[in-house]
Amino acid sequence: MARKEQTVKVAGRTLKVSNLDKVLYPLTGTTKGEVMDYFQQVAPALLPHAVWRPATRKRWVDGVGTSVDPGKVFFRKDLEDSAPSWIPTAKLRHKTHSNTYPLVNNEAVLAWMAQVAALEIHVPQWRFDSSLEPANPDRLVLDLDPGPGTGLAQCAEVALICREILDGMDLPSFPVTSGSKGIHLYAGLDGRYTSDEVNEVAKELASSLQREHPQLVVADMKRSLRENKVLLDWSQNNAAKTTICPYSLRGRTRPTVAAPRTWEEIETPGLEHLDFHEVLDRLADGIEPLAQLAAGHRQEPDRLALYRSKRDAAMTPEPVPEQAEEESEESQESTELSFVIQEHHARRLHWDFRLEHEGVLVSWAVPKGPPLESGIQRLAVMTEDHPLSYGSFEGTIPKGSYGAGEVSIWDSGTCVIEKWREGKEVIAVLYGSPSGGLGGVGRRFVLIQARGMGDKDNWLLQLAKDQPEQAGNLAEAGAASDGDPGPSPQEPTPKQAVKDLSGELLRPMLATPGTPKDIFSDEEWSYEMKWDGYRALAVVQDKKTRLLSRNGHDLAEDFPELQELGSLLDERAILDGEIVALDSSGRPDFSLLQQRVSHQRKKRTKLASAIRIQYMVFDVLQLSYAENGLVDLTAVPYGQRRQRLEGLELDGRYVQVPPAHTGTLEEAIATSSELGLEGIVAKKRSSAYELGGRSGSWIKIKHQLHQEVVVIGWRAGQGSRTRSLASLLLAVPGEDGLEYAGRVGTGFSDAQLASIRERLGKIERQTPPTKNVPAAHRRDAHWVDPEYVAEVRYSELTGERLLHQPVWRGWRDDKQPDQVRWEAEDLAEGPDSK
Repeated sequence: MARKEQTVKVAGRTLKVSNLDKVLYPLTGTTKGEVMDYFQQVAPALLPHAVWRPATRKRWVDGVGTSVDPGKVFFRKDLEDSAPSWIPTAKLRHKTHSNTYPLVNNEAVLAWMAQVAALEIHVPQWRFDSSLEPANPDRLVLDLDPGPGTGLAQCAEVALICREILDGMDLPSFPVTSGSKGIHLYAGLDGRYTSDEVNEVAKELASSLQREHPQLVVADMKRSLRENKVLLDWSQNNAAKTTICPYSLRGRTRPTVAAPRTWEEIETPGLEHLDFHEVLDRLADGIEPLAQLAAGHRQEPDRLALYRSKRDAAMTPEPVPEQAEEESEESQESTELSFVIQEHHARRLHWDFRLEHEGVLVSWAVPKGPPLESGIQRLAVMTEDHPLSYGSFEGTIPKGSYGAGEVSIWDSGTCVIEKWREGKEVIAVLYGSPSGGLGGVGRRFVLIQARGMGDKDNWLLQLAKDQPEQAGNLAEAGAASDGDPGPSPQEPTPKQAVKDLSGELLRPMLATPGTPKDIFSDEEWSYEMKWDGYRALAVVQDKKTRLLSRNGHDLAEDFPELQELGSLLDERAILDGEIVALDSSGRPDFSLLQQRVSHQRKKRTKLASAIRIQYMVFDVLQLSYAENGLVDLTAVPYGQRRQRLEGLELDGRYVQVPPAHTGTLEEAIATSSELGLEGIVAKKRSSAYELGGRSGSWIKIKHQLHQEVVVIGWRAGQGSRTRSLASLLLAVPGEDGLEYAGRVGTGFSDAQLASIRERLGKIERQTPPTKNVPAAHRRDAHWVDPEYVAEVRYSELTGERLLHQPVWRGWRDDKQPDQVRWEAEDLAEGPDSK
């Protein structure tokens, strides 16, 4: 379909939309334009239930399909790279990684979601507070999901029972037909209780209903128990779980809605789900059953609260608005943002560097003034947000007042924000006045948070080397500002150019397990082959190389040939890569790698040297430059880091930079399979390098299921294995400690069996390290302290969370037990609501 683009204005924001006549619901002929119109009309009712909650989305870019073929759906947590820069976001750290979520805080965000065919919006039961930290939940939710043989009528029956119990707890409840299968019940909370506490209450309520109504209600998640019963899913009160947002569309064959209902409707026979036309008609008639629940939703945080708290309007000539400033009609029509740099003769002379962002002037104090030459870094201390009216302020702040002294405008004008990574990085082009301090030409500045300088408010301000070609051409520079981050500096943009990362406790960035469905657009991602070996950061200094494993151990003595790196690099550097052992056909072989390490440590030099070792380098974290000195590259986008790495021309006997795959995701997976490799790693081209973090910006896609495990015991062997062992007992750390994961008894060589028995004999104990080992598995077990990590291959995870048909792959001496987690949980797709 040809793209029919147009620009629309929504809630003061400019958005490019295309293909509004594209059909997203073939059965009803509902188009993208109708979806966008629905979201705008329903916004007053929907937004109170979505604002300040991290929004996960389900997208159907080709439409929802039919009941036979539901169509291709994409599940998104992280904000798309192509999203407009004005979309509000918040970062949420999970157990093993972090995601940057969009916040559905206004009608413009809803319009953008319609544009990208994000039909379903799923949110948790809590909101971010004013510091963008997760608050306690403000509602409890019960999901009534009909099992086989039941339907909406039975869900309504259970809902009425739940209503009576919740009323008795002084928790008035509100029903929502989910638009999919069942009913959701909401009850408002006052925020005094944690998600864990609310989840426990919901669980107990569900369990008691299961005991009282065993023929109608089930609280156990096992599918085999759901027939002819309604599952009362209490688990969506978990802080990590989400529920379809009230008034959100559903990706069904018809454009049904998660529709709030009255209790009279729930009691009426013939209850059915509603489509979006019916929901709009109800709202037009004033039927809004969730109005009471919505009344307590949190409004936009007052970004000027700190500014006002420091100033007395009766004492200072500075503008001190009583509340958030209302934008004038003129400013709402303008797409230009403002900036001001003020010379401030306070107790110490400094320059105040202020950029307009989200309705305020975000401000930094620069003691030595903004640099006007590239290569110069200036400390910039972030201060409180200022009102937009401060952009024209000049005058004397009296003694005794905060910031007392003379303030004059050094330069002011308009600016284009090319990148705004909250709390990390800002790139802006400033267009000042002809007589201003910037010299009347457009200047591109870069602000980077300097984490290593002792305070989160410390940033570095520099003039980018890549400057606008034509001074004052705001229209041309602004063409990339909506949805396009624009050009980045060609030279590295360091967090702190003089900082030597090699002195830190270094940990590599980790990828999140995923599937091809996690990759939406080839344009946003690059693909690398996944190497089956030991991950290691190479720290090169004075021609010597340290090889740091994931747990911080130096592997250099195990792989002396990799000192070759010192001769390939003239300056100091930190690289990231994988140490692999190659078989006779040149493919990585993990068992050979383990043999190599064993031979090297036992001084079997000839045997060790017979196994070919390669260091596959795929990233660069730090380099030395003649102009800038030692440069931290972790904030530079992956695409630029990759160019830097390839420019090093690391082509040695034991070191190489394997080429990145230049084709599509499907082609990369096919190539990996043809080469007999473990899988691929997809990396967002715009992603920074997060030391020690697991990020959704890197996704590993394997051809087979692998799981790291902690060995907790062994069973004695029989026959040929009398002197070794029959199997190993395995566990994986969970929320409540070690979880038993089953036994592995295949994949061992005779030599491995003997060495394993010898290794485990030194750490035996009398009792199992975990309590949930089945009696049949306990009977003849010998227990050991949970000190060693291994890896297995398996076919699936059973309903009891045991590994099915596991096969031994080898020890993972490069990892610690507390680094192990269930990878299958990261592979679970789709929102948690039904």
